[in-house]
Amino acid sequence: MGPTNKELLELFSGLRVADVRDGLDAVGYRLGTSMRPTMRPLWRTTAVGIARTCRYVPFRGEIPNLSPEEYLKWSGWYYGNVCPYPWIDSIQPGDFIVIDASGVDAGLMGSENTLTCLAKGATGLVTSGGVRDTDEVIMQKVPLWTEMVSQSMVQGRLMYDGKDSTVCVGGVTVEPGDVIVADGDGVIVVPRQVAGAVAKFAHEENARDRKNRRERYVQLGREADDSVV
Repeated sequence: MGPTNKELLELFSGLRVADVRDGLDAVGYRLGTSMRPTMRPLWRTTAVGIARTCRYVPFRGEIPNLSPEEYLKWSGWYYGNVCPYPWIDSIQPGDFIVIDASGVDAGLMGSENTLTCLAKGATGLVTSGGVRDTDEVIMQKVPLWTEMVSQSMVQGRLMYDGKDSTVCVGGVTVEPGDVIVADGDGVIVVPRQVAGAVAKFAHEENARDRKNRRERYVQLGREADDSVV
């Protein structure tokens, strides 16, 4: 039996994406774990968590011709029947939400439902689709990585496909239970079966880097900060 989710979160606490990248290289995983460089944080922050996956696909069907009043009613029906968020109820503390949204330009996530994820215990989110209300998402300090900022809602654009299954986000295959680490360098996925070995090498690299940079701080007369202590 491998490490528990809690143990994995502790193992990867304090590690940078760069450290984890080096750790994956050390165990032979040089490809297929770093999401595309275009997967960026909405604001500079860090997060680590256990992958909780879900998938949405492009809407397939006819969009009815509705009056504004009829549209409001239809919109509510759409969220409940075509594009719901059942995975939110499954979130456990320490989960990192990984959303395969098929690259559709639609604001599946926004300022309200991302807060709901945090309230459930999510540590961060990454999506291959769009995010809207981004000024509020940034102000609320929601740790979120995306390739796309969108203006639209999901009606007539996306439909729910499933949760807790294998997905592809940022060009990387993600299995439920994998470790996700994200910071200003992007997002990296650690397959659960090699997580322990990766964390060991990553911490060794991190310690060497802190030591070397601490020496440079002394040479430059800089006061030590958390990144070198």
